[in-house]
Amino acid sequence: MASQPRASLEGRRLLLGVTGSIAAYKAAELIRLFKKAGAEVQVIMTPDATRFITPLTLGTLSEREVLVELFPENEPGSWTKHVHLGRWADLAVVAPATAQTLARLAHGFCDTMLAATLLSARCPVLLCPAMDHDMYHHPATQQNLEQLRRYGYEILPPEFGELASGLTGDGRLPDPERIVAHVAALLERQASLAGKHVLVTAGPTREMIDPVRCLTNPSTGTMGFALARAAARRGAHVTLISGPTLLPTPSGVTRINVTSAQEMYEATLQHAATADFIFMAAAVADYTPVQTAPSKLKKSADELVLRLRRTPDILAELGRRRRPDQVLVGFAMETDHAIANAREKLHRKNLDWIALNRLNEPGAGFGTGTNRLTLLHRSGLQEELPLLPKDEAAEVLLDRILAWQAQPAEP
Repeated sequence: MASQPRASLEGRRLLLGVTGSIAAYKAAELIRLFKKAGAEVQVIMTPDATRFITPLTLGTLSEREVLVELFPENEPGSWTKHVHLGRWADLAVVAPATAQTLARLAHGFCDTMLAATLLSARCPVLLCPAMDHDMYHHPATQQNLEQLRRYGYEILPPEFGELASGLTGDGRLPDPERIVAHVAALLERQASLAGKHVLVTAGPTREMIDPVRCLTNPSTGTMGFALARAAARRGAHVTLISGPTLLPTPSGVTRINVTSAQEMYEATLQHAATADFIFMAAAVADYTPVQTAPSKLKKSADELVLRLRRTPDILAELGRRRRPDQVLVGFAMETDHAIANAREKLHRKNLDWIALNRLNEPGAGFGTGTNRLTLLHRSGLQEELPLLPKDEAAEVLLDRILAWQAQPAEP
C-alpha cells in the first residue's frame, strides 16, 4: 500500500503511544511515515515498551524527547505535561496497544504517562490492538474494546496472520502504511460536520397504561447514541432526543429526555427546523392507549381489553416540512419483505436515506453491540454493509451520506 501524500498530514500534531508488545519495533517506521507526511510527532512510551525498542531510537526519529515516566526526577513542573499534551495534539494513536493498555484505559487507571495523557486528551484517539489471537478474543479484552468504543475511542482491528507466538490468527498490528492512511482519514473526517446542526432521535418510547405499566419495545438506543457520538466527533452541534435509556450522554452532545411518542414528536419538531441532518433512529411506538388509568389497574377479569389510537407519525411530518437543503434519514426494523418495505417507507415519507435493520439477522436487532445495515437512497442506490460494531456502522453511514452530498449537482 502506498504511503499517504505529504499534504494529508501537513502541520498535524500527533501523539504516538507505544506499549509493551513485540510489535513496538513498527513504531520506528510509523514515525518515519508520519514525519514524511508533514506531521509533528510526540512519542510516549510505557515502561514495558522500552524493553522492545529504545526511547533513543524513537526520539531520534521523531526529533522530540520521548516521554516515559509520569513523575520524572529533576524536572520541576513536568507532572503537568500530560495535560498540556492532551490539548496540544490533533490526534493520538496507540500502536501497538496491548491487552494491558486496553484494560487500563477501559477502567480509567492513570498510572503511566501514556494513560494520564489519553485521559486528558480532547482529541480523537485511535487504538491499534496487537497481541496473541486468544488474548485478543478473550471476553475480557472484547469487553474492554466495547467499553472503549462507548467512550468514543476509535479502534483499528488487528490483522490475521503469523504471530510472535508461532501461531496464526488475529492479533497482528496492521502495517504502518495502513495505520497512517487510517490516521489521515480520521483527521479529514474530524471537521467534516463542522458548523452543522445534527438532530438524532434514539431509544424507545413508553406509552403508559397506568402509573406502573406501559407499552414499549426492547430498543436500548445504542445505534442512535453511536450516531450522535460520531457526529459530535466530526465537529457538529448535536441535539440528541432520547427515550428512556441507561446510556450516558456522549461528550459534546446536547441531550433532551422524553418518554412518550407525543413528547418525542413535540421535541423533534421544535429542533428540526434548524437541523442540517436528521437521523430518526428512535423506536417510536405506533399506538398509545386511548386513556391512561390514573392509578394502578388491579387484576380482575381473565382478559383486559385496551383501546389504542395511532401516535403522531414523526418521520412523515418531518418529510412534509423538510427544507430542500435538509438531509432526512430514517431507520427501518423489518422481519419480512425487508427491502420492499424499507423502500416503500423511504418514498412514502419523503426521505433521502433509510437504514434497514433486519431483526432476524445474526448480530443485528435490539440490544446488540453490532448491526448489519442496508443503506437505501432515494435514487435507487442500495449498499449492504457487513456486520459492524454500532459505532463503526455509524461512521460508515455518515461517510456515505457526506460523500453523496459532496457529489456535484446534475445540470
